[in-house]
Amino acid sequence: MALRGTLSRLLRTQFSTTCQNRTHSVAVLGAPFSKGQKRRGVEHGPKAIRDAGLIERLSNLDYPVHDFGDLSFQNLDKDEPYMQVPFPRSVGRANKLLSEAVGSAVASGHTTVMLGGDHSLAIGSVEGHARQCPDLCLIWVDAHADINTPLTSPSGNLHGQSVAFMLKELQNKVRQLTHFTVLSPHSDILKELGIQCFTMRDIDRLGIQRVMEVTLDHLLSRKQRPIHLSFDIDAMDPSLAPATGTPVNGGLTYREGIWITEEIHNTGLLSVMDLVEVNPVLGASREAVEVTASLAVDIIASSLGQSRQGGPIAQTQTLKDDTEQLRL
Repeated sequence: MALRGTLSRLLRTQFSTTCQNRTHSVAVLGAPFSKGQKRRGVEHGPKAIRDAGLIERLSNLDYPVHDFGDLSFQNLDKDEPYMQVPFPRSVGRANKLLSEAVGSAVASGHTTVMLGGDHSLAIGSVEGHARQCPDLCLIWVDAHADINTPLTSPSGNLHGQSVAFMLKELQNKVRQLTHFTVLSPHSDILKELGIQCFTMRDIDRLGIQRVMEVTLDHLLSRKQRPIHLSFDIDAMDPSLAPATGTPVNGGLTYREGIWITEEIHNTGLLSVMDLVEVNPVLGASREAVEVTASLAVDIIASSLGQSRQGGPIAQTQTLKDDTEQLRL
């Protein structure tokens, strides 16, 4: 269901003046980076999503698409871990480069789509966006909260700590990493970010429609701001997105995931989107990889205005055996 009536109109009319002059064009940036975690393969995510037809799909919408290719990330000869955190310098350098690229794309007037790569890249993506639109609001769709710090993370992986870098209240918990990374946490970035958290239990109890209504109403109450959507494919149920590093059973259905992105599009406020954690190496079969990448294309396209044409029911049915093997 689409958001209609007074709320939808208000969301459109109260768009922040910071970024309201953006033209109707889309910039696609690939970020083939995997050092925010330890499993290989997620660096191939941008190629898999493009191969699934992303640029062609977006070109069928009502605005020009500019594919700026993939960023090139430097391999460091020495990148010793800090505490349990692996590759801290690599993650910092990658995010600094990505921050500059996203900021440049937003400044040029494009709605920007960042293709990951792992979710540690959101640190740079959000920072680059916030430097152009400091009043932005962040919507984080993920199977995990990603709010660990080096002191609380069981794995140390920075893709599970991204949100902590964006919260003023946790700056003293991540500041210790600034010596090891080029990108330092910025307490002034997103300092007014209002936190509205929902668990899967909340979604089961309230339904995804009510959760999104509460979320968007929360944004409206804060004098509507441009939206940064950071979408981890592992938020979707593993039967739909098996080729990802940290799948969680009981994830979003196709209808729920696409409904979220349709509602965000209906606000007219989407400014930057991340789509991360598609990992072709972890698919149990070629079909598992293709269905995950195709779902990523659907999510991105619906965020930018594609009308729903039904979920991948037939594909999902044929993947059940492969997905069960992947879980074992």
